[in-house]
This record gives sequence, C-alpha cells and structure tokens, in this order.
Amino acid sequence: MTMNITDDGSTATTSCGAPSAAVALFRSLGDPARLAILRRLAEGEARVTDLVSCVGLAQSTVSAHLACLRDCGLITSRPQGRATMHALARPELMDLLASAEQLLAATGEAVDLCPTYGTHPQEPTR
Repeated sequence: MTMNITDDGSTATTSCGAPSAAVALFRSLGDPARLAILRRLAEGEARVTDLVSCVGLAQSTVSAHLACLRDCGLITSRPQGRATMHALARPELMDLLASAEQLLAATGEAVDLCPTYGTHPQEPTR
C-alpha cells in the first residue's frame, strides 16, 4: 500500500477532501491481522515465525501484511542472521490505537452496529 504524494511533496487529497495519506493509513490499520501484528510488535521485535504463531495465519499471509505495514512506514525490518526482525517504526502509533480504544469505549456499540462497517445482528431464521 502506498501513500499519494504529489510531485511537489504535498499530500494528495481524495475527491471528498480527505488526505489520501490518511485514507491509506487507516486502510492499513483496518485489518484485524495487521492490528494484531502491530500490537505484538509494540512488545518488541519479532520474526515472521513469531508473528505466525501470534496471529495464526500462514507465513505468506503474514509476510504480505508486513509488506503493507512496511510500505506505509509503520514498521521496519532488519536482517539478523538468516532471519529478519520486524519492529514498530513509529511508537506513537500505539498512542493512536489507544485513542481509538477510548473513542470506541465511548461509541463502540454505535460503531459495531454501523450498517456500513460494523457487524450486523443476525436476522432470526424462520
């Protein structure tokens, strides 16, 4: 996932005026596996195999999520022997997630029941 930067270095905007970089950031955070990976990396560096056991996904899937997070500048990777160690690039990301948790504590049910993005209660079957 890449962020849209114009030729002059400014951030591009969407048709509604939202900064494209903000849209890309929140899309990168919009996957449960990527959030789980970020939470694990907040505890310290980890190898792909550590993350596979943490999120319970295939190694190739975890690697794809790591590539997305790396492309967004949210994590870094460095070789260590035959492995690659991954870490948070921006610790303030955890502040953003903590703020999101506070917002969800205040609006959680409304967000969860949102007909566009939340979960939908099951209709009773007849």
